[in-house]
Order: sequence, then structure tokens, then C-alpha cells
Amino acid sequence: MALFDVVFEGGGAKGSAFVGALRALESRGHETRRLVGTSAGAITATLLAAGYTPDEMLAAVNERLGNKPRFASFMDEPLADQFDEPVRRNSHTMHVLEEAPLTVPDVVKRGLLKGLFQVPLYPQLFCFVECGGIFAGVAFEKWLEEKLAVKGVDATDTFRSMFDKKHRDLTLVASDTTDMEMRFLNHRTAPDVPVIYAVRMSMSIPFVWREVVWRGEWGRYRDRDMTGHTIVDGGVLSNFPISLIADRVPDLMGDTDPAGALNLGLLLDENAPVPGVPADPPKRVHQLKVVQRVSRLVDTMTGARDNEDMRRHARAICRLPVKGYGTTEFDMAEAKLKALVDCGFATMAAHLDERPDVPRPAQVPSPGSA
Repeated sequence: MALFDVVFEGGGAKGSAFVGALRALESRGHETRRLVGTSAGAITATLLAAGYTPDEMLAAVNERLGNKPRFASFMDEPLADQFDEPVRRNSHTMHVLEEAPLTVPDVVKRGLLKGLFQVPLYPQLFCFVECGGIFAGVAFEKWLEEKLAVKGVDATDTFRSMFDKKHRDLTLVASDTTDMEMRFLNHRTAPDVPVIYAVRMSMSIPFVWREVVWRGEWGRYRDRDMTGHTIVDGGVLSNFPISLIADRVPDLMGDTDPAGALNLGLLLDENAPVPGVPADPPKRVHQLKVVQRVSRLVDTMTGARDNEDMRRHARAICRLPVKGYGTTEFDMAEAKLKALVDCGFATMAAHLDERPDVPRPAQVPSPGSA
């Protein structure tokens, strides 16, 4: 019926609302062209580009490990062997030990650091201080690798090779904290970056997941050498970059026919309640008290809006209710998850009905009508 360029806002676990919205879009016979995502929206956009249907995404989101959702495993504590020798040697902790007035050889000081890694919780503290996040993110990478493989996308596939396979225009938004700039990653701007690591960059909520450091083998971003740059969640600088599709930026997004698709922004509205779900935010229980503080900070940070762009393109935005859901609430109860998905479906259906630029479904004649 209609073709859409779609932007998915970031919002962690609240992004499950996208599944319901996409099911409504599919039920009307509409299709997507360009896909843009930040953080949780990057996950959705990537799965869509790989060939997942909304129902398949829902199954992936609902996957369980024992009696818990698999998404809960993404809050994986780092292990000592995940920090190689260069990371340990160049850490602030090692520098403190080297400068400490200890009358022992350097080899003993390195042994002290090695011993600290055998202490429970120390790898998590090291990851937070040295690598910018409490959790490792390895479990997420394995999950995404597994899910993309189902659709024929390999762990080593880059934006260039995935585009050659799928012919889907995918852009993921990340934040470069080294240069304090946004990065729009796709097969035009960063063709040699593996898609899995690009998603990992975009969803790396600061202080929650370990930062991603750009590797030399990932090539250049446009004409810039990014080796060693620290990359985190795109939502730090723009959680809802609808201007990428609405304002047509050819050098980033390609010289695509501007009249070839309608614009659609899927916004996670923290002020709109989900029917039947308490409006109070969920309680969080973690091993480290700092996680509770970080989670509150993240909820506040990712709630920031790209206000001016939203005002200019208000008609193209579908606001999906997510009040009462937390950004890091990956272990929400099944009934609560279902309510979020169902609400996403109903909200998208209503949005499509209200838009004058969206073609209406063909009316099916009733039996016996002439």
C-alpha cells in the first residue's frame, strides 16, 4: 500500500513496543525502504534489514533461558579474561600501582593487579572505571550473531557485504566520545565496519555497557581515520534522528528519490501509559548500588528529545506509549511485555488511520454485494 522510511528511537527494553507497531504496519500491507535506528532502535532496524518479520522479532524478544527472558542475560558481568594485557597495562589502576611508593618490583605490581581480578566484583568495577560500563555486552553480541545467522548474515559481515546480500538501506546512529560527534554508520559512510559491532556501538548505554573502541581493520568513517576512538550509544547526542530521512542528507543517506517513500518516526513516549500497566517505574535490584543510580541517569538521558526536529515533523511521528517501563528492564514479566507489544500495535494502527498521506486499505465487498 505504501513505502516508508522509518526511524526507530532508542530506549533499551522499551523498544519492544516497536514489534507491535511493525505488526500493525505489516497487517496493512505497508513496506519499509530506509531503516534508521539508535540504541534499541538499532537492534530493531538491523533485524528488519536482515529479513526478520515482526512475528519473528517477537519470538526473538520472548526467547527464554530457563525461567528468565534471554534479554535479561544481556546484563552480563565482565570476566577477568575479557580484559587483555594491553587494556590492563594501560589502565588507570596499573598507573596507580606503578606510581605508588611501594618498594617492590614492577612485576610484583602487575601480580597485584592480576590478583585483584580474582576478587568477586572487581572485574565489574574495573570495567566501569576503565571501559565505561558495568556490563560486558558479550552476551548481546552472541545473541545478535546467532539471530543474524538465521537470515544468512555472518558475524563478519560488514555494512557493505550485508547490503550486497540483503539490498536493505540500514543506518545506525552512534556517538563518538573522542571527537564528541555523532556517527551515522551505513554502507556509504562506514562500509567495512561489521554490522554486529555497529549495533553494539549504538546500544552501548554509557556506564551500563562497556564502550566500543574503533579498530583499525574497520576502515575509515567517510574520510576519517577512527582507530582508537571510543564509541557509545547514539542516544547520547540524538536519540531520535528523524531529520536523517525527513531533511534528506544525500552524503549520509544516499541520493534516494525523496518522493519514493513516506516518513515515519517511531517514538517511545514515556508520558503515555500502557493500558493495564502501573505508571510507577519498575524497581531495580542489582548487585551494585551504582547500577541503580546509573539506571536512573540513563532513563533521564534517553528521555531527552530532539525537540526542534520533532516539532517540524510531528505529522510523521507515531508516539508509542511506554510509561511505567524502564530502559534496562530486560527481565520484565511476560504479561507486561505482551501489554507493551499490544499497545504498540493499537497505537500504530490509529496513527495510520489519522494520516491523510497514507493510502487506505482496499475495501473488500461483502458477500452478495453488487
